[in-house]
Amino acid sequence: MSTSSTPSAAPSIKSRAKVLGLSATAVLLALGIPYFYNVTPPQLVSLVSDLPVPSYLDKFFRNTTAAVAEPEPELDTAFYCDPTHTYKTQLVSVDPLLIYIHNLITPKEIAALLETAEPLFAPSQVTKGGREQKTVDRTSSSAGLPREDPAVKCVLARARHFLGTMIRDGWDEMGPPQLVRYTTGQRFNVHHDWFDSPRWAYDGSDRKWNRVASFFGILQDNCTGGETYFPFAKPIAPPSPIGEQGRGEVWWREHEDGGLAFRPVAGNAVFWINLHANGTGDLRTNHAGLPLESGLKTAMNIWPRHYYPLN
Repeated sequence: MSTSSTPSAAPSIKSRAKVLGLSATAVLLALGIPYFYNVTPPQLVSLVSDLPVPSYLDKFFRNTTAAVAEPEPELDTAFYCDPTHTYKTQLVSVDPLLIYIHNLITPKEIAALLETAEPLFAPSQVTKGGREQKTVDRTSSSAGLPREDPAVKCVLARARHFLGTMIRDGWDEMGPPQLVRYTTGQRFNVHHDWFDSPRWAYDGSDRKWNRVASFFGILQDNCTGGETYFPFAKPIAPPSPIGEQGRGEVWWREHEDGGLAFRPVAGNAVFWINLHANGTGDLRTNHAGLPLESGLKTAMNIWPRHYYPLN
């Protein structure tokens, strides 16, 4: 008597293996569902790829999404005012008061100021009889800057801090600065910064103001000549024959015709007071921009405004 095998035995074993495989996968997925809620898609794909998934289910878990490059972060180009910046002062004259300021303006501020001013330069004018007009005494170019410009606000805030109690908060103010540029042969003959007659306030109030002081800061100094000359200023002491602190650098000199002459040095500035205590102009602060022998000189005028009481 012969025995025969059942033809469906082998397929039955394969079917059971598939069922067991599906059951195991279902159990693993069920146990992992609470975890999957907190898993990002890339993590989920990585997790599933590590599981013992049967080959016939592999196509369902294969990552077919093309990799997408992360966008490059945008560079922050906004101007940033460095609160840690420091400067050094040197008292040059008390008759009249002249203070030399080293590193008042930073290279970053200079670059930003020049970028803003470049399209604004126009032939310089002077005020005569209350009106702006051109003159052969001033052959440079000028550009007014808005006070709301970030770099302007930064420099004005530093100048305001320098002034201390000389400016009364809520009453006086820092006027809008002006950039001035000289090329070969250009000059500004002897003049003063204060107005012969105080100006009316622009806010419509019954007040008048004048330029109580001046900062003259250098932005570009690729030049020869072009010193700022104070013919009536007297030095406290003659400059050292070996230069500032023995480094061979002479920031100012006694002019051969008397007075003091300051050479242009980028970042540095000269400060002086324009008005006497009674509000009249101090003629000792008369100064000139000597002719530029060659190159380019750009500077920044800052004029704090002193307001007079209401009538």
